[in-house]
Parts: sequence; structure tokens; C-alpha cells
Amino acid sequence: MRILGVDPGYAIMGYGVVDYIGNRYRLVCCGAILTEAGEPMPERLRTLYAELTQVIVENEPDVASIEELFFNDNAKTAIKVGEARGAAILACANLGVPVYEYTPLQIKQALVGYGRATKEQVQEMVRQMLGLKAAPKPDDVADAVAAAITHANASGYVDKLARIERRAGGKG
Repeated sequence: MRILGVDPGYAIMGYGVVDYIGNRYRLVCCGAILTEAGEPMPERLRTLYAELTQVIVENEPDVASIEELFFNDNAKTAIKVGEARGAAILACANLGVPVYEYTPLQIKQALVGYGRATKEQVQEMVRQMLGLKAAPKPDDVADAVAAAITHANASGYVDKLARIERRAGGKG
């Protein structure tokens, strides 16, 4: 299974594509989509959407794993991050890539085994799980790769739930 992980942000949107085959992970690619601080928000969203769409077209993921919004004290920032998430979800939906969403707590729990793990602990687990010399940089990229790995770890459970829902729907 090929998984696109996304850490949404409107200044920096991290992404990572991971292959998960037989309980083994392989990093296909990762990077960050950047937008300029003075740019109007519609232009920033267009850039995020267009560049993430290109990543999807080039890498053909089976699914996407997108970090859910972490609410902070600044509502204006939270709204802008939500808009960036929307651009990412739309890019996936328009190309037929199913989207799964995980909270930061779920991602930390899946990688480190502790929902309150530090960024450094998550980055170290990403590095170890992928056999990298260093964790992907900036942090947003490592977080996106962590989101992809989280879905790989949860995919058996997610697939089982989907089968149960299909069977329940079929009995009608």
C-alpha cells in the first residue's frame, strides 16, 4: 500500500509518501510546500492545492493520511490551517484518493506509544522506522511522514471496519 501523509499548514504543508509492504516501510519521497507570508490567502490555497495535486499525480498513493487540526488559542490561525486542510482534502478527493484523518495524539501514540510524546521523539521514531540517517526536515515533513506511518499501522483495523460496514450495508 502506498500512503500519502500530510501535515497541513498554510505557510508550510509537509508531505511524505511511504510504501507499506509486509510490515516494512519505505520512504518514496517527502518535502514541503511553501507559501509566501504576504501572499493573499486564496493564492496560498491555490499553491497548496496545485502542488499537492502534482505530488499525488506523480506518486499515485492508494490512500491519504491527514493530520487533524489541533486547536490553539489563536482562532484566526486555526481557521487558516483548516482552510489548508480543506485544500489538501480536496486535492485527494478530486483524484479519488481516500482520506483518513488522525489527531496529533493518535499519531504520537502510533509511533512512540505515548500520546504526549515530544516532536523529537516522533522524529526519532520516523528516522528509525524508515532506516534514515536523519529525520526528514523541517518538522512539518517529519510529521507528514509520521501521519503516513500511522495509517500503515492502523490500516488492518481500518480495512476490517470497512469490510464490516460493507457487510452490514449489504444485509440491509
